[in-house]
Parts: sequence; structure tokens; C-alpha cells
Amino acid sequence: RRLACGDVEGRLEAIFGRVRAIQAKSGRFDMLLCVGNFFGSTSEAEWAEYRTGAKKAPIPTYVLGANNQDTLSYFPDVSGCELAENITYLGRRGVYSGCSGLQIAYLSGTEAQEQPAPAHSFSAKDVAELKTSLLSTPNFRGVDILLTSPWPRDVGTFANSAGEIDTKKCGSKLVSDLAASLKPRYHFAALEKAYYERLPYRNHMVLQENPQHVTRFIALADVGNTSKKKYLYAFSIVPMSSMEPAELVKQPQDVTENPYRKLRKEAPKSKAPLCAEEEPACQFFFDLNKHQGKKRPSDGKERGDSQPKQAKKPPQPMGPCWFCLASPEVEKHLVVSIGTHCYLALAKGGLSPDHVLILPIGHYQSVVDLSSEVLEEVTKYKAALKEFFRSKGKRYVLFERNYRSQHLQLQVVPVPLDLCTSEDIKEAFIAQAQEQQIELLEIPEHSDIAQVAQPGTPYFYVELDTGEKLFHRIRARFPLQFGRCV
Repeated sequence: RRLACGDVEGRLEAIFGRVRAIQAKSGRFDMLLCVGNFFGSTSEAEWAEYRTGAKKAPIPTYVLGANNQDTLSYFPDVSGCELAENITYLGRRGVYSGCSGLQIAYLSGTEAQEQPAPAHSFSAKDVAELKTSLLSTPNFRGVDILLTSPWPRDVGTFANSAGEIDTKKCGSKLVSDLAASLKPRYHFAALEKAYYERLPYRNHMVLQENPQHVTRFIALADVGNTSKKKYLYAFSIVPMSSMEPAELVKQPQDVTENPYRKLRKEAPKSKAPLCAEEEPACQFFFDLNKHQGKKRPSDGKERGDSQPKQAKKPPQPMGPCWFCLASPEVEKHLVVSIGTHCYLALAKGGLSPDHVLILPIGHYQSVVDLSSEVLEEVTKYKAALKEFFRSKGKRYVLFERNYRSQHLQLQVVPVPLDLCTSEDIKEAFIAQAQEQQIELLEIPEHSDIAQVAQPGTPYFYVELDTGEKLFHRIRARFPLQFGRCV
């Protein structure tokens, strides 16, 4: 059960008061999604109480970024961050994947009218990279929710009237292009101070393409507007990944043609790049700056050799990598320690202040790909972390997800010894796995992961500081945030 709202404009007491009232009457909702201007020119007084913790949002609240220069200062990190307890800025662009499998794509700001694009605007490049990050995933069918601040241009074509809003003139063509490609089941927008619930539109050509799900576009007014226009929308949604195909593609009686049909016809047909999607070291933000790359030439003695001898070095990433230490993409201020083959870094968006990552300096995708000397240093780092955390009254939980990732990340999360035993932690993973129909198996004490998984095999792996290990071979979809959620 979700709530979506339009421009808050800094009226935090008004929106959160309304949410409390709705929950008192109708029961709890899981999250509030805010599009449009979350902050206004007079936000500071109300915001200070939430920023300092004097007040707390009643529900996990996710907001888009600035749409003008005046409110840029409220968003300190373009890649997204927690602004206050229960209030999170999603980031400039990307995908949030919930524990349930719900996928929410988001694009902050307004369409740039100049180059280079101002910090509060998005460009055609931003939209193209967001599209690529999703369209390159296998069997992509669409996203559950799309959040943008501007309306998509021409959304009213073939549809019910949008009242005073001329949909041929307002909004963004880039947002239309994004919506046409990502096929969201719900698309929320704001900024026009109007409420408009468009008739659902289909995402396929009748008799020419297989049936697909429909999209519902909903524009919301500004919070507390004097005209009593609707600014808060309640809805229930089952993640697309959990639905039966026949149920997902059911067409309502009032479905219309796709308003962006002309746009889709005009779009050049290009192959999706083959690069893998990668998750930076934060809660739910993805690398949207990948380009297809080429392997480096080998260091064979003679260039004319038809089969030159390959140098013994890690494979190169298929584009910019967030975690190769030599890459300009690495956020080096998070680095704690650098060894010969590995390094230790704080997790961006960590579950606790001392949540760290063990990462290879060179480019390796998973533990089972590591050479013996790299694996030896990983083992030393694990032993050092175990000793360090024990000295602080904690035990660690280590997990790795070799699925829709590009560079090995061993997530090491410390848990206070007096909070739970290693058995409690193991039971929590197993219980959550059973709930999500994930087969999590225990690896025998003297075995390691390389004995149960071949290089290139997608898997999820847990290791406790007692040496106990749990393993799941990923055969289809897998919730990206499973480890974090447990």
C-alpha cells in the first residue's frame, strides 16, 4: 500500500498531518512517494525540526530533487542520501528496488533548456543512460512505478481532457520518451498545480505485438491548495515480478492507445548495450554511466601472433566501474585501507556507520573468480575485521550477491554481540529466504564457495564470523536488496 503526493513546497506539517489522518482511518501504508517541489522558498523553519530530529515523518518518505536553483542546497549528495529520519532523497536518476521486488524508476529535476545542464535539470544523456540501465537487463518488461516532476509532453493524446492544462505544450518530451521506453504501471508527476488521472493506456500495438500491461498516469496538485485539488493518491500494487503474466496484461475496458505512439515509431531502433548493470556502494542507486568497452589487447610478444599469449591480469570491466581502485569513478574518500590485492572501504549508505566492503583492487566479478593470492588477502582482511569487531563487542555478517553486479563487493556488516547470536542471524536469513521462496542451503564446514559455484554462476552467499556459510544459486530473478533487508 503506497501513497503518492504532488508538490509539498515545504508544507511538511500539512502533508504529514494528512498522512497520519489517513493511516488512523485506513491502516498503515508502506511508503510516501513525493514528486514535484518537496521544498519551497519558506521551508527552513518547518524543515529544521525534521532535520534535527525534533519531529519525524510518520512513514518512510522518498523525494525527488530540486527543480530550481533556490532549493538545491537541501540536497547535499546528487546520488541520493537520507535528508532526515524517514525522509530519503532518491537521487538524480536511477532505480529503487524494494525488498518485495517492487521497481521504482526516478528522474529528478526539469528538462534542461541549455547546455551544460544546470544542477537542477536533466538532459537527453541522463534519460538515455537511465533507459539503458534498465533496457539492457534480461527479459525487461517495464517498471512498476515511474516518478518524475514534469508531466510527459502529449500525455493527453487519445485520452480524457486534462482541463486547463494543454498537454501538447506543457511538460517534457524527454519524460515522454522515458515513459514510452520504461512502460511503468504507474507514472506520477506534478509541477502544474493540477490533478489529472489519465485513462490507462496500452503499451503494445494491438494484433502486432504480444499483450502487455497498461500504464496509469496520475498528475497531482500542490499540497494544501485552496482549490481543494487532489494532491495525495493512495494505491495498492503487487510487484510485477510476483504477478502471473495473464493477470499482469489484463486490459481494462477504458484503455486507450499509447499517447507516445508517434514518438515510438520515430525512435531509432538500436541494440541495447551488452554491459552489465552495476550497483554502487549505497542502498539503492545504480551506476547509470556505463558504456560498452573493449578488452585490452594482450601483452603477447609479437603483435602478429594469431593467438597471442594472454597476460595474467584480471578481466577489464565493460565500461566505467565504481569499484576498480584505479577508476576515476571510485569515491576514494571512503577508502579505509589498501593492501596488495584488495582494499577496504566504508559502504556508501551503510546499514551502520561501520558497515564496510572488502573489494579487489583489480577487476573481478565474484569470489569464485579470484586468483589464489587475491583470495588469500581477502581471508586476511576477514580475520582482521573479525578481531577488530570482536574488540568492539560485535560480530560480523558477510554477504555477497553475484547477480546484476559488475565488481565483487563483500558486504561486511557488524552486529552487537548482545543483540543476537550467530544462530539468530542464520535463522533470520533462512526464515526470510523461505518467505520469499528462496532456497538457501548451508555449505559444509570445510567446504568453500568455489566448490559449489563455477565462475559466471549467479549466486547469493552469506558467511558468519563463526565460519558458517549459506548459499543460494540464482536461477531466475532475485531481490537485489535481500541481504540488506535481512
